[in-house]
Amino acid sequence: MIRLLFPIWSGRQRLANLLRYCSKNSLLDQGVQVHAASLRMGFGFDLMLSNDLIEMYSKCGVMDTASLVFDRMTERNVVSWTALMCGHLQNGNARATVSLFFQMVFSCLKPNEYTFSTNFKACGILNVPEIGMKIHGMCVLTGFETVPVVGNSIVDMYSKCGRINEAVMMFNVLPVKNLISWNTMLAGYTLAGQGEKALLWFHRMLENGEIPDEYTLTTVLKACSRLGKIREGSMIHGFLITSGFPCSGKAAIAGSLIDLYVKCGNLAEARRVFNQIGEKNVISWSALILGYAQEGNLAEAIELFKQLQNNSKQVDGFVLSSMMGVFADFALVEQGKQMHAYAVKVPSGSEISVSNSIVDMYLKCGLLDEAERLFNEMPARNVVSWTVMITGYGKHGIGKEAIRLFNQMQSNNIEPDGVTYLATLSACSHSGLIKEGEEYFSQLCRNRWVKPGIEHYACMVDLLGRDGRLKEAKDLIENMPLKPNVGIWQTLLSACRVHGNLQLGKEVGQNLLTLDGENPVNYVMISNIYAEAGYWKEYEQVREMAKAKGLRKEAGRSWVEIDKVVHFFYGGDDTHPMIDKIHQVLKEMERRMKEEMGYVHGVKFALRDIDEESKVESLRVHSEKLAIGLALCHGGWDEARVIRVFKNLRICGDCHDFIKCLSKIVKVVFVVRDANRFHQFKDGLCSCRDYW
Repeated sequence: MIRLLFPIWSGRQRLANLLRYCSKNSLLDQGVQVHAASLRMGFGFDLMLSNDLIEMYSKCGVMDTASLVFDRMTERNVVSWTALMCGHLQNGNARATVSLFFQMVFSCLKPNEYTFSTNFKACGILNVPEIGMKIHGMCVLTGFETVPVVGNSIVDMYSKCGRINEAVMMFNVLPVKNLISWNTMLAGYTLAGQGEKALLWFHRMLENGEIPDEYTLTTVLKACSRLGKIREGSMIHGFLITSGFPCSGKAAIAGSLIDLYVKCGNLAEARRVFNQIGEKNVISWSALILGYAQEGNLAEAIELFKQLQNNSKQVDGFVLSSMMGVFADFALVEQGKQMHAYAVKVPSGSEISVSNSIVDMYLKCGLLDEAERLFNEMPARNVVSWTVMITGYGKHGIGKEAIRLFNQMQSNNIEPDGVTYLATLSACSHSGLIKEGEEYFSQLCRNRWVKPGIEHYACMVDLLGRDGRLKEAKDLIENMPLKPNVGIWQTLLSACRVHGNLQLGKEVGQNLLTLDGENPVNYVMISNIYAEAGYWKEYEQVREMAKAKGLRKEAGRSWVEIDKVVHFFYGGDDTHPMIDKIHQVLKEMERRMKEEMGYVHGVKFALRDIDEESKVESLRVHSEKLAIGLALCHGGWDEARVIRVFKNLRICGDCHDFIKCLSKIVKVVFVVRDANRFHQFKDGLCSCRDYW
């Protein structure tokens, strides 16, 4: 009998080894053949092989089949459950992982350390600290909290959920602190935006005798980068050189160094590090390309990208998406189209992240029809795909389409995340859909997996403010379970300005200056509300406060693309070679608008300490008007066409009124993208309905 069974069980082990090999190398076709062989040999319900099959199908990304194997098992152990949980997590379905965990617990099966660590990771991804705390409680009761892999994963979960204090408390009680433990805390502080504490933690780590690895160094360089601390970052760079660390041979560290110097505005040093790298990888290329792009040196960024293409390096999805992001931010539609054409020809261009970035690019360039076509043609969509499109509809003021898409997304069993809810609420706000916005906010508050953040409350404040319900908006801020930030008070202050509520505006303004007295935007907003109410003394006092602190707001800049060339303008700009012709056209337009529509300049939007004539002149040279003037010079205004202009700040009231009137007397449709949204001016009306 023993002789008869030996070859059978030997065959069982051989099947297990084959399945593990297929799993390790993602060999789906061969794995399916092994699965068929196991069924023919009578191992269809074998526990060990079923567990191996779940892992193999999971690693190959075929979760439906992995779940089918699991469902058909007559016997399951902790390995079976954990294998399926890991599979869902690896394939981007953290919710399914956590749901399985509680099903397993209810079936009276005890989790092991890998079950716990997998689910802590899932809770971190989902940002559900409440559920993570429940699982933590189970760990304490079962004694797994002291196991290093579990303890580290608990620290990581709290860090990723923004509960940095709980993460520190857990770190302090870890019986064994290894390099992973220290790295987890370091990454937690960096992720939470507490770069100063991350640097202190790094010093404490060194004092404890821990030797940093590549992950440690890239994380601390990232902290320096976010803080703009070039001195500290340079010291770490020097430490790496003097200790003989092969920076040029470590792609992640080289990329982090380039990113550090780029973010700190030292492109020359970033380029020097880049040039010293012997074997440059895509990370290094992309860091420098994005650096030049973010500095506004688009020509150099595009030239570097061409070098990357010619360097026999496979351009990956991250670089393609990043370049698309640059073209989207600057609304460079022609370059975006060229990159789209290139993406179609390379393997990474079919990645869903690249498709999402292409749709986003067309939306941000104002080409809504093209974005819709590409979205509808996508073979597969994830939550980001839907969110990008919902955001686009919202920015274009088509709130009802955004709502339709949000509902369709849920009908397709795609669960919205926090960003999707934010996009939907923002769309409701931009389109004045007050009732719908309140309904979706209530739905969010009831959601088990997604909790409202400060940005969601800010959207509700904007909705209530749009409806004139300023007291309700203030009460919402004061009673919400989160600490108010600068952004939410700025939202309420904008609503006070629109509705002329100076009393509440003064109170909100004081809150803003208490929270952030170094932000020039706050002083501009507060002075504007005084100016519109005619309180010039208080207006001057606020301006003097900002001046005494040496604060200056970001300069307004607009740009327009003509014949594949992008022309940038600043307010009062007189450097363009066609500036005289631009002024001539703008004055002609003003003359016609005055004669045909009785247009007058909104001089309240001009500087106060100059005479009336100078006020008119200062308004005439606003950057968006100069960009429109150039576009009219090149194509005229008697034929139906669309002129697209882009601005880095919010469009001012005078320019808004000017473009509305202009769209009434010419056959041109003007599409202006400002910092908040798109404005489509046609036949004397704007798509924002004068609320922006």
